[in-house]
Amino acid sequence: MTNQSPNEWQYPYGREQRYHLQHTHLFASDVDATIDFYKTWFDAEVIWDNDVAGARNVFMKIGIGAMHLYDQPPRDHGRNVVHHLGMQVVGLAELYERMKAAGLHIPNPIRELGGGGGYFMLGGPDGAVIEVFEPGRTRDKVVRNYYGFED
Repeated sequence: MTNQSPNEWQYPYGREQRYHLQHTHLFASDVDATIDFYKTWFDAEVIWDNDVAGARNVFMKIGIGAMHLYDQPPRDHGRNVVHHLGMQVVGLAELYERMKAAGLHIPNPIRELGGGGGYFMLGGPDGAVIEVFEPGRTRDKVVRNYYGFED
């Protein structure tokens, strides 16, 4: 990598901001089943699927976020650095009912949050913990802006 001066830098997302959390990278003991899970339930799209350093890597987009998958089983099942994935959805109650009907592992019902929002936790492939949430309509304006709403 060449040492560029700041006036040669290229800023992503149309913003002159240097740092962005761009993706979460997960191990997958069955990468095709993991891809299918996120495509089925969160409309994920595979952007790139290729070998990196001797392992299949899959880059996926889910809305404005990104997730990468290693085609390798988790090294220490249930004890990795990722606590959970946060999936923001529209129509939380409807999705909860469809997931329950499909037999997915949802240990608790929807938990209501102040401002009309709510969430539930979902067990995903390889023990990934997924928080499925919908921000409330009456949450603080700063919080709503954080979640992509321009009130």
